[in-house]
Amino acid sequence: MAGSSTPSQRRLAGQIAANTRWAKEPDRKAATAPARKAAADRWLREADPDGTLSPAEAARRADSLKTAYFQRLALASAKSRARKKSA
Repeated sequence: MAGSSTPSQRRLAGQIAANTRWAKEPDRKAATAPARKAAADRWLREADPDGTLSPAEAARRADSLKTAYFQRLALASAKSRARKKSA
């Protein structure tokens, strides 16, 4: 489907692939555990690169960084929708 496919067709192909994969997965939580751990470790490294904070403080700051990241994504999405609506 590469090459001449439209964005809509590529999105649909991706959705088909994802749904097919998840239909075969007996434990989604276990399947995504490594990725979730990697993301949590990334936020912790970013919050406390030198490892000098207490674990509780590092976790609190990492959670704030994660929240800010997703808020930035939401803001960018809202701006994009507004641009598309006004176009």
